[in-house]
Amino acid sequence: MTPVQFSGLQVGDQIPLLTLQPINRTTLALYCGASGDHNPIHIDIDFARKARMPDVFAHGMLSAAYLGRLLTNWVPQAQLRSLSIRFTGITQLGHAPACRAIVSEKFEADGEQRVRLHLQCSNQYGEEKLVGDAVVALN
Repeated sequence: MTPVQFSGLQVGDQIPLLTLQPINRTTLALYCGASGDHNPIHIDIDFARKARMPDVFAHGMLSAAYLGRLLTNWVPQAQLRSLSIRFTGITQLGHAPACRAIVSEKFEADGEQRVRLHLQCSNQYGEEKLVGDAVVALN
């Protein structure tokens, strides 16, 4: 990982995109095991249909984890200062998440040079599923 330099970034710059494979039942089962979140709406089609959903769907926190991966692919985790996320849509089976971040602000705080990033996770159709902000300390 090449260190990201504060001086090399401008407001509006996008960090490298993270695209993922389409969500499938195996992904959901593996996430259930890893997270301990065994809510049946994510793994039991009968339960999902009783809840008036067409099928099971991804955990919101799975997409949140993908946004975390986007950030830690860009800088070491120790440089993250804050992360806030808001869920805006449901990620259905077959949706391929794409995570992006755009520099929205450059500033200094607590003796560090920092950037604020606007985060978004969408599917392959451009439908937004999560939005948020992160603050990252840079050199």
